Amino acid sequence: MFNFTPLLGAQSSSPASQSLLEFDGGIKILIDVGWDESFDVAKLKQIEKHASTLSFILLTHATVAHLGGFAHCCKHIPNFTRIPVYATIPVVSLGRTLLQDLYTSTPLASSIIPTDALTDSGYAVSLKDGTNPNMLMQAPTNDEIAHYFASIKSLKYTQPHTPRESPFSPPLGDLTITAYSAGHTLGGTIWHIQHGMESVVYAVDWNSYREHVLSGAAWLGGGTGGAEVLEQLRRPTALVCSCTGSGQAVAAQRNSRDEALLSMVRETVSNGGSVLIPSDSSARVLELAYLLEETWANEPSNTGDSLRSARLYLASRTGGATMRYVRSMLEWMDESIVKESETATGAQEGQDRRRTRGHGGKGDEEKTLRAPFDFRHLQLVERKSKVQRMLDSEGPRVVLASDTTLEWGFSKDAIRSLAHDSRNLIILTERLSPATSQGKGLGAFLYDLWTARSASTNNAPISPDPSDQATIRTIRKFPLEGDELALYQQYLATQRQHQSIAQGEASPLEMLGDVVFDDATSFTSTTSEEESEMGGLQGRLLTAANTTRHARHKLGLTDEELGVNVLIRRKNVHDFDVRGKKGADKMFPFVAKRRRADDFGDVIRPEDYVTAEEQEEQIGAEGLGAAAASNGATKTENAVGQKRKWDEVAARTVEGVRGGVPAKRSRGDREGSQAMADGQEMDDNDEAMASESEGEEEEDADKIEGPAKAIIETSTLQLQARISFVDFSGLHDRRTIQMLLPLIKPRKLILVKGEEAETRELAEECRKALSSGSATDVGVDVFTPLVGDCVDASVDTNAWFVKLSEEMVRKLQWQKVRGLSIVAITGRLEAASLEPTAHDDHEQDKDEGGGGAKKKAKLAASSSAVVVPANRTTEIDGLPVLKALPPNLSKPLRSIAQPFHVGDVRLAELRKRMQAAGMTAEFRGEGTLVVNGTVAVRKVGEGRIEIDGGAYSFVEPRGGSGGGGGIGDGTFFKVRRMVYEGLAVVSGQ
Repeated sequence: MFNFTPLLGAQSSSPASQSLLEFDGGIKILIDVGWDESFDVAKLKQIEKHASTLSFILLTHATVAHLGGFAHCCKHIPNFTRIPVYATIPVVSLGRTLLQDLYTSTPLASSIIPTDALTDSGYAVSLKDGTNPNMLMQAPTNDEIAHYFASIKSLKYTQPHTPRESPFSPPLGDLTITAYSAGHTLGGTIWHIQHGMESVVYAVDWNSYREHVLSGAAWLGGGTGGAEVLEQLRRPTALVCSCTGSGQAVAAQRNSRDEALLSMVRETVSNGGSVLIPSDSSARVLELAYLLEETWANEPSNTGDSLRSARLYLASRTGGATMRYVRSMLEWMDESIVKESETATGAQEGQDRRRTRGHGGKGDEEKTLRAPFDFRHLQLVERKSKVQRMLDSEGPRVVLASDTTLEWGFSKDAIRSLAHDSRNLIILTERLSPATSQGKGLGAFLYDLWTARSASTNNAPISPDPSDQATIRTIRKFPLEGDELALYQQYLATQRQHQSIAQGEASPLEMLGDVVFDDATSFTSTTSEEESEMGGLQGRLLTAANTTRHARHKLGLTDEELGVNVLIRRKNVHDFDVRGKKGADKMFPFVAKRRRADDFGDVIRPEDYVTAEEQEEQIGAEGLGAAAASNGATKTENAVGQKRKWDEVAARTVEGVRGGVPAKRSRGDREGSQAMADGQEMDDNDEAMASESEGEEEEDADKIEGPAKAIIETSTLQLQARISFVDFSGLHDRRTIQMLLPLIKPRKLILVKGEEAETRELAEECRKALSSGSATDVGVDVFTPLVGDCVDASVDTNAWFVKLSEEMVRKLQWQKVRGLSIVAITGRLEAASLEPTAHDDHEQDKDEGGGGAKKKAKLAASSSAVVVPANRTTEIDGLPVLKALPPNLSKPLRSIAQPFHVGDVRLAELRKRMQAAGMTAEFRGEGTLVVNGTVAVRKVGEGRIEIDGGAYSFVEPRGGSGGGGGIGDGTFFKVRRMVYEGLAVVSGQ
């Protein structure tokens, strides 16, 4: 059985991708935890609904559309971090930097608490006028994001892996997963999932063409131009494919695409204008950054219209970390990048030897010393202050800025400065559709504007009309106060209560104590730092008493949500029906006390050990501290029970020693010094940006600690800069799908991740492509499910249940094939009895002399068929009974039913077995296995194997069973015997 359910991104404008795969035995697999630029928590509700039943999670690409909601789910969904997650190494590393950039760039990434979650809390405080105050959830910190991604199990391409199931998942059995290159992003994955007879290929967002950095998808061998699809990806039970970008007939080739981009950049720079290229911060930006760096490096500097006259920037908050990860993952890129790296390494070693001998010399050799992604012309800008300095500088600039949608990255800041000059150019690199709940985003507005006018300009850059005005949303973060703070505390307490019930780890009183004490500093963000410890403690105790009282009477939880916990959390409830229950609901509730600990052991609260004398000293110190603060003085030492503020103490110490000059060199200083050492020319503005101290708190001025809300403001932007579009999305087109589908030959095809119109058009084209071949392809089903629709894409959706008689079960002789048990049965089907039997287990055991239970256990262990117990229920009795044939009919039918072979021999496994037997086996040509140099084994069709041997290979060996290839070694018969050993011989019974 295989069921597929798209949770997000099917026949919709949202680019996010979430898919649920279900197999026999209750196995559930979640592929991708995508989000879009709206950051609406409602789009993650389905994941929260299925989280407690998931077996494991797979991630495909390091983009917001595929893993944007991963950190949010780990932070706010109970038990989500206990689910095993699998991805490739680049997806893990680049996904970490992507989400760190996302949460640092926009407060909206924390997600706004829905209004229904606030009104359903069951507390006395209510919303004013029924409006949502846009309270933000707690955002994961950078350390938490790093911890979430560190727990992901990294895999390599083409290596089958048996995943580990979650604690609340049924056993996975023989399920295996294998990652193949998708070609769209670095480490992007096409997943192949094998479970029993089900073979599922999940291919969402892939590209079969080779690019500068990435090789093509692994359909035909990773862009090497093979003639056949890989055997492991051929003929799957179901192929899940995306439709995004298939509306275009043919995607632009790499050379024409690059030339179109560079020609527009060259023209704009020669006119004195600047170019803004919005892109993501971890995936497709690598292709653009490599192309621009290579172009600037090969550009002559003595010509008048040279690109060297323009500065080249990459604006991303995590650009430095991204590039450091990328330099260590060159083996995941195209072969040309690997060769370039090896050449640069060899040239560097040769130059070092010449310098050691005293022979200097630079010049043209400098070009060969530059390794991939060792930028000499592309300057990284990671701070907002540096971005503003760069935008305010004179001269032409080419800026690669984070965020394609122009909603949350540095691209929004850049377009505000560049949109007012008609000489400037904005180049969009991906097709955008309105996916935000608040309306059409800025990027989608610009793309629609270019699409509407590009037909008349032959895809040339367009100049907006004076009436064209874009709307920009500005999200600002403000602390909560008054009733909003109280409402937030109550909401948080309710969420902790729900999580404690789901996890079964903390009692209500302990949970409320955690809320009050651990989060007290965030709740009281408006209080001054000079507030006394006892005053804060009294406030927390008061909050604990109020919250406990409300939690005792108004938890807002129904009996169904409490489950078996109703026995200890409801009064006068002394019974709970456990019939048909599973898991914890079958046992009396017991909540173990959770011990709070850190890396050094149990957490100790200093305030719990404060004596009466120390409390008086704290009160006196508070008065003295307030008086000193009024006179301009500061406290030099912390009171007892307070945490030391290490950064402030270190800063005061350094200022006292060095006169206020920071001792730590900033990252910008190190980058600037390295750039000067490499000979890069920098003007006064660049030097100012490079020497800017990392300790400067310009961006932290608006940083809010603790509970906060989002204030969304809109402004109008007058567009005067030109707009253009070059497709750098790196996705497959319609022609590619039509060419590959007849080669892949899926039994079922499921189309997801696309708008409604392009999904329906592609479905019609795929039906034609799959039915134009042989007669066996006529019955291929093409599904186009909507969000939430469950598709049954099993091997055989027509299944009937029958009941085997005990005589039939005794005669079954099972054959093992790849972990499966198969048997051929010849019997007589009789109608079901309409009258229920009156025998029970006790009477049956008595009739059989007490051995009935043992016999039934043996029968159940010897077969995987439906074994009918003695106390048959009415439902079982409703099934027809398959009985053995009488002797007068079994003999004639046995002579007619010929034995047949079942199974599939893989040449790679056959090669290993040959080598283990002492024979030489190697692949030659395309899919041909040569054994001992005399016998060739190849697959000529589905389920057909051809063995071709030379004259001497047919001669049986005279003595022994040597593995050499000499005369009379009998290689042909050995190979044929091993092929038959990999199959099961099934005969009628």
